[in-house]
Amino acid sequence: MKTFEKKIRQSASQHLDGKPAVTQGHVGWESPSNIAIVKYWGKYPGQVPANASLSMTLRESVTRTMMDFYFSEKRKKPGVDFEFHGAAHQGFARRIEKYLTGLSGFMPWISHTKFTIRSENTFPHSSGIASSASAMSALAACLCEIDEQMFGKDPAIEFEQKASFFARLGSGSAARSIYGRMAEWGITASCGDSSDEYAIPLPELHPDFFGLKDSILIITTGEKEVSSSLGHDLMRSNPYAKLRFEAAEENMQRLCNVMRNGDLGQFIDIMENEALSLHAMMMTSSPGYLLMKPGTLEAISRIRKFRAQTGLAIGFTLDAGANVHIIYPGQQEAAITNFIASDLEELCEEKTIIHDGMGMGPRKL
Repeated sequence: MKTFEKKIRQSASQHLDGKPAVTQGHVGWESPSNIAIVKYWGKYPGQVPANASLSMTLRESVTRTMMDFYFSEKRKKPGVDFEFHGAAHQGFARRIEKYLTGLSGFMPWISHTKFTIRSENTFPHSSGIASSASAMSALAACLCEIDEQMFGKDPAIEFEQKASFFARLGSGSAARSIYGRMAEWGITASCGDSSDEYAIPLPELHPDFFGLKDSILIITTGEKEVSSSLGHDLMRSNPYAKLRFEAAEENMQRLCNVMRNGDLGQFIDIMENEALSLHAMMMTSSPGYLLMKPGTLEAISRIRKFRAQTGLAIGFTLDAGANVHIIYPGQQEAAITNFIASDLEELCEEKTIIHDGMGMGPRKL
């Protein structure tokens, strides 16, 4: 059993014979999505990453989750009523019930609790923004707050670490959304306190990276042909997986140095290499698949051409899909958003572009 998991279970065991201080109540959290700069692709059982990752926390793209809870010792399993943007959603309710059942060993009170959950996103579905990261981190923060209301805060366990631990069990990338600016998840030589069990905030960040912007080109809103879950599974048989994991660690070490010294040019080089490496792993899986679209490739070409012509610090990254995240410093926003509007908007479905930027992490509602 891993170190932090053992600590969580020991804390939970102290509550088994105790009565909760409250048996019903209401909590709410807002939590952001994030965009990975060094990608996590491939995992082991228990949501353990095959390589460390580093992401930028977003500001505007958030999930807001409100939760009412009703504890009763007569109840023997968690129950969930779930509304998404005001409408009942049975599919999400079943997924959350399964998630909560899996957490009952860490929070035994969950098995005796009925939840009424209302959730909404500030960004559209299938928009190239990781809704699972924002949704599961908001849900985890709500559960951690309820746990503290019922049994008090354990001084040996930090709230953020605990929320990141539980968010990870719902969605790996959600572990990073608990922290603002830049967060790292997975054991790496670059960060002494790194862990596979939870994310940590990047310990050193040069001021030149404060206020980074992320403009997202919505090349397509269609569902991906291959899900991220299947993509992770296919890494188990990918002949280049070992080399990819080694390259990701090298990029982590390079990037952590870059984030300390403020080298935007090197930052862009690493970020773009990571994005293309991610999609190379998809193409070399068996069966291989391609999630980029013609508009994705054209946008990349135009971004690189514009950078060469202007010398501006504009770069791109991709998640597991066709949409393009354009990352650039806030002080160059006017020139770059003008370029996006004039040269890239036409590549987007219904000319849809989402402008976002670096955020400071979750907040209690």
